[in-house]
Order: sequence, then structure tokens, then C-alpha cells
Amino acid sequence: MDTFTLPRPLVNTILNQAQQSPDKEICGLIGGRDGRAEHCYPIDNAALDRTRRFQMDPRAQIETMRHMRDKGEALIAIYHSHPRAPALPSVTDLSEASYPEAVYLIVSLNTIGVLEMAAFRIKDRRAEEIALQLA
Repeated sequence: MDTFTLPRPLVNTILNQAQQSPDKEICGLIGGRDGRAEHCYPIDNAALDRTRRFQMDPRAQIETMRHMRDKGEALIAIYHSHPRAPALPSVTDLSEASYPEAVYLIVSLNTIGVLEMAAFRIKDRRAEEIALQLA
């Protein structure tokens, strides 16, 4: 099984962002070098129904990807939250995933007092869970 290592400061940033918006899906990008996650870039969710799906603000996503490229970073991961569903890709997540080289991180707020995070590779509308290691 593939393993994805995520530094604790990035985990804390993502979990904090999810906790600040418990009723709406949050989303963002993670950039880095040599396959290592280094920076977290929160992006506004522009979906019409943010309680059930995410759609990154297109302008902010393009600007963030340009910023990462200018810093010599590559897209390492894409993250979002599920306020009321498990940390598993939804049918929409599977159909809209368009970066097969990226890891997809999903945070679930569906459990009381516990935040759940899982990592996946998504290609051709199929998800494969990968081990998530916190460093």
C-alpha cells in the first residue's frame, strides 16, 4: 500500500479550518517538492451547496497553482471536508477528481469529538485508500 506523509503543522491547519466551518465543506491545495507536503493553501469553497460539496473558487485555485509553480512547488494533495459524512470519497468526489497524480485528503466531522482524516488516490472514478502517516 502506498503511504502519504503529512507534517503535523499541515494536519493542524486543515483540521482547524474544518472546525471553523463545521457546517460547510472546506477545501484547499497542498504544495511541496519531491513528493513531500510542505505548504497548505486554503481556498474558498465556491459551490452553490457548500454543505454537501466543494468546488474551489476557480480564480483562487489558478492563482494558488501559479504561486506554487513560482515557488518551485508541485501539487501534492487536494483536501476537503465532509461535515456530515465519513472520510470516504463521494460519488461527486470520484466523478470530479481530475488530478490523478495528487493525493486526495478527506476530513470527516461526522463523529462527535473526533476528527477523521483519510487519504486516497483517485483515477478513472475509482478510489484507492492509501496509508496516512503523520510526521
